[in-house]
Amino acid sequence: MARRTVFFLSDQTGVTAETLGHSLLTQFDEHQFDQITLPFIDTVDKAEAAIRQINAVATEQAARPIIFSTIVHNELRQRFMHASGLFLDFFNTFIGPLEKELKMKSLNRSGRAHGMQDSGAYDRRIEATNFALNYDDGGKIRGYERADVILIGVSRSGKTPTCLYLAMTYGVFAANYPLAEDELESADLPKVLKPYRDKLYGLTIAPERLVKIRKERRAAELGQVGQDGHFYSGLEAAVVVQRLHGFRKDHVGARFHVGDGALDGGVDAFGGGGIGAFGCAVSPKGNQKEVGDAAVGPGTSGGGGWCPH
Repeated sequence: MARRTVFFLSDQTGVTAETLGHSLLTQFDEHQFDQITLPFIDTVDKAEAAIRQINAVATEQAARPIIFSTIVHNELRQRFMHASGLFLDFFNTFIGPLEKELKMKSLNRSGRAHGMQDSGAYDRRIEATNFALNYDDGGKIRGYERADVILIGVSRSGKTPTCLYLAMTYGVFAANYPLAEDELESADLPKVLKPYRDKLYGLTIAPERLVKIRKERRAAELGQVGQDGHFYSGLEAAVVVQRLHGFRKDHVGARFHVGDGALDGGVDAFGGGGIGAFGCAVSPKGNQKEVGDAAVGPGTSGGGGWCPH
């Protein structure tokens, strides 16, 4: 497999350059990319240092680096035109046509993408984040009626980071509740969740991945890994779901979908009504697939390895 070095350049955090660059690179799966982000390039000295680093990589490797840039200031951008790499300038590509279409000059200011343009949306995201923290892991159950979604799943299946992501990015009020072995064996919902079945969404995870996460987490907490039996006890309970074909339909709108492998990272819905305009879908490999209006339809998945709780 061919290897190439990719640089993401920005005069701010580099998140935009990474996001756009990653979206393009996913179309070339026969290459392996070594990715380097160089943020906060906002002076000539920093730009020259970045160019020296790019040129050094180009000298060491047979193929020249690929450079994705969202640097706003034209003076800094122009310097990278002479770097030893394929320079892909997102601003230069789109700003010119937009200026022509809108019949006005751009502001040419960095950091505008992260400005607080809508204080109401910002306040909602902060409130939603506080809600996700307060209603994490079933620690608090009074107030579930405020939740837009309630994620359920076994421990370490990604409930907490998914809730925080939905809150911080979209202002979704998301709670989560852990499923214990009793619920998995009985195929019945916890009593406290039954009034909110139209808000319930199940996160699934591959059994092997679950065991790996629990071993790593326990090793970090205790400085050692216990016997495998300790970790597989939760796994065995999870596999029960496959045999029972999920929770009974009189309790939830849709059953656990496990396919040929127990909890294999599919998209699973608890309640057929969906979550309106909110959704977060993750592929079985754990990569974000689509987020936003009608992104998922009826369900949300934690995938096989995305942000283990």
